[in-house]
Amino acid sequence: MNLIKRSVLPCFFLLLASLLGARNNQGFPSLEADPRAREFADRAAASSGGPQAAGGLWRTLAEAALWASSVNAGAGAEQKAAACMDRINAAASELASAPDLPADARARGEYVLTFIHRRFLKSYSEYQTRLDEIFVSGRYNCVSSAVLYLVLGLSAGLDVGGVMTRDHAFATVNTPSGPVDAETTNPYGFDPGNKKEFQDAFGKATGFAYVPARNYRDRAVINGLELVSLILSNRISVLERANRFAEAVPLAINRAVLLSRDTGAAGHTERAAFFEDPYSDMITRMMNYGASLLKAGREKETLAWVDYASPRYDGGGRWQELNDAALNNQLVRLIRNRKAGEARAVLNAEGARLSREKYAELDGTVLEAEAAERINGLKNPGEAETILAWLAETWNRLPEKKREEMRSTTVLKEAERFGRLRDWSAAIVWLNASLEKYGPDKRVENALRTFRQNRVGELHNEFASFYNKKDFAGARAAVLRALEEFPGERQLSQDLNMAERALQQ
Repeated sequence: MNLIKRSVLPCFFLLLASLLGARNNQGFPSLEADPRAREFADRAAASSGGPQAAGGLWRTLAEAALWASSVNAGAGAEQKAAACMDRINAAASELASAPDLPADARARGEYVLTFIHRRFLKSYSEYQTRLDEIFVSGRYNCVSSAVLYLVLGLSAGLDVGGVMTRDHAFATVNTPSGPVDAETTNPYGFDPGNKKEFQDAFGKATGFAYVPARNYRDRAVINGLELVSLILSNRISVLERANRFAEAVPLAINRAVLLSRDTGAAGHTERAAFFEDPYSDMITRMMNYGASLLKAGREKETLAWVDYASPRYDGGGRWQELNDAALNNQLVRLIRNRKAGEARAVLNAEGARLSREKYAELDGTVLEAEAAERINGLKNPGEAETILAWLAETWNRLPEKKREEMRSTTVLKEAERFGRLRDWSAAIVWLNASLEKYGPDKRVENALRTFRQNRVGELHNEFASFYNKKDFAGARAAVLRALEEFPGERQLSQDLNMAERALQQ
């Protein structure tokens, strides 16, 4: 696997690293493309259209690939790229003057592959996607080796292009008999699947090497500039895997500008699965940076990032999603810290930047928190009525699944207040009035049964105190008063029978 897969981070709970590239005074990644990105786009467009023997497309692609490898890569990178260009020019001159360079396109394509492995490519390294590093260490992956083959193949007069799959890239050579694949990670990878005569360092045949053809059912043909752009794509992936999202943004902007004049793979729906539209991919990297701020709990910076970048680059609604997620997270944190008042202040101050649907959702969330704080703090007479009136005023803004629960909880909290005073009768009156006003409610009905039992128990104990003192008349009078309050109550009816039997004896 050579093409490094890039992750797309969700915008809900998604670390900010130091930037090497240019930043604005807020500390955000630069939104300005390197001017050379546009220069290479224009030069490639002007020099496209078939094999270039010298000074044309191959030189543009070589310089673009070295730039893509070194842009924002730290001190000394540009100087290293210039030195690498001298190596490429020398290699191109050597190929052009090679006495054994085949005239046949197919044989020449294989010759160039053998040449770059003998001269430059030393060891495979999955993440070594930069062209300049090949000339330093000899390490390469599928992208860097394919780009080197592309450049030197074009310089040798071949018609070379690129191919990519979901996780791999290689080159292809157009010959009179049709295109031939070149698996550039293998010195015997020209037209993989065919037997190759293996020769030692002295040109003596010692056997055959066999490179299995890889079954690329899903593949996309890409042009030279698109192949070069994969260097930037892979560098972006490496940065994002290391949580260096801020550094990935400028590379994505440069890549989008580099391909801004291109009409290759990104413009064809059948290849879009492999070669995402560069502009959309750039927006994704910007979203990932914003999501990394969210993960670090830096919602205010996320909102500032949205304000800074969204006027410059249209995200087709994605900026609004990031904006909404940032405010959502900020409010949720305040609510979890029991700061509903601060959450309301933030919503009032920032609500205009929310979508209508998100504002309604967050308004309900804050109202729910405000209600919880009010209800949990209910202690004094009259407060329940005030809370219930407030709930009625805000009823349509409250979360539908929660509002009836909040109302019944308020009713029950007031009943509990009466209960702490052992004023069971007041609690019963309160609960009955609530059921009559608001309708059936199982929680309130269960509480009512409990308070009735408490009051009946209290009345029974009053009866028992008279009865145990053998004041049977007083016991009878007490239980008659109790039955006026609870007609037909079984326990009280039994008490009455006991009192009357005692009086008859």
